Amino acid sequence: MSFMIYGATGFTGELIAKEAIAQGKAPILAGRNAAKVARLGSALKLPSRVFQLGAPSEIAGALQGVRVVLNCAGPFSNTAGPMMRACIDSGVHYADITGEIEVLEGAHRLDASAQTAGVVLCPGAGFDVVPTDCIALMLKKAMPEAHELALGFEVSSRQISAGTAKTVVESLGKSGKVRRAGRITGYPLGTGLRRINFGRGEKLAMPIPAGDIASAFYTTGIPNITFFTPVSFGTALLARASESLRPFLQSPRVQAWLTARAEAKSKGPDARTREATPSYLWGEVRDAEGRSRAVRVKTVNPYSFTVLSALAIAEHLLTAQCPPGCLTPAGLMGEEFLLRLPGTALLTSAQDTG
Repeated sequence: MSFMIYGATGFTGELIAKEAIAQGKAPILAGRNAAKVARLGSALKLPSRVFQLGAPSEIAGALQGVRVVLNCAGPFSNTAGPMMRACIDSGVHYADITGEIEVLEGAHRLDASAQTAGVVLCPGAGFDVVPTDCIALMLKKAMPEAHELALGFEVSSRQISAGTAKTVVESLGKSGKVRRAGRITGYPLGTGLRRINFGRGEKLAMPIPAGDIASAFYTTGIPNITFFTPVSFGTALLARASESLRPFLQSPRVQAWLTARAEAKSKGPDARTREATPSYLWGEVRDAEGRSRAVRVKTVNPYSFTVLSALAIAEHLLTAQCPPGCLTPAGLMGEEFLLRLPGTALLTSAQDTG
């Protein structure tokens, strides 16, 4: 039995495929574009399959002999649902590298079906969900009575892949998201600013609708969750203004134009840039008495991190006996998984305050 990388011809999918070879693995490469898949399979000397995600029977046929699917084809709002349902029907474990709240929530709605089928669903197997999910579990264990969780990251490179860019385009004009009293609720972008030290000094930071608003709740049960990223004051003002432009930014014509631009302009960071641009992650919990605990972690570049974490999770699903159902990365791998990945350093432990 083998594992499949679907979306292997994308920026991150190809990085994962090349690292898999370096680790002595031989995944099946798959995707929707026959020419691109054939070209990559030939170049990497790996088996390949081509299929769309429309007809369930076509997906099921393509999953013959596959034990684990690692879905790298974004936006995951289009690909995750059909692939997860096909994996459940075919008895195949599933992981992806999404950070989209709706996709993560949708996966958890399939929990009962996955359990019945004996299948693991593990969405969010890359950056940012893996590191902050592990931090969330560290903090929950350090303060079991915590009722408020804040998470966030600071990345030192703004270069993104075409897949990431298309996901950003999809989100333009949409409301922010937070979790309050256990429920995901809208939150005006550009508001709720605070100053946070993610690991290299205090920065102005803004709540954003990151995937942890979904996943960290299932990992920790903490009912109030906010996710932050550093911004300039001007960016916060623009974010606030963008909500008033929602009908324009979400119109099909504008979305199509912006998506085409994203595909043409966003190539992702090269190896030298990835090597030079680490990431900093932070988490904080508070209890009803106002006591707090914080964790800060430094990792490699988000794309490099995703390669390492996604492959490690795929390998775990291939070789370990895992309880079936929809599991978060920390729920599947444990909070120490983050610290076992190369290039990760704990800057502040959960036993420290502030």
